[in-house]
Amino acid sequence: MIGFIIHRWKLYGGILYEWRNRIAEKIINFQKKNNLTDADVAFGTHLSVEKIHRIKENSYTPTDDDLKRITDFMKTK
Repeated sequence: MIGFIIHRWKLYGGILYEWRNRIAEKIINFQKKNNLTDADVAFGTHLSVEKIHRIKENSYTPTDDDLKRITDFMKTK
């Protein structure tokens, strides 16, 4: 049973890590394409600059609300 739990944790941990990298990568590419700073993204999404930094460095997992704000902002450009 413990082996199964560890296996599932590794599986979900890997998926979560990949997903967090993808959103960080999308933000970075969006910024490059539109010549935006972290402050511009923070202002447009109504999130803090610190939160944008942490999302990009993968030290914070964005909430559903954070993701909605980011994707809505990306659609406006």
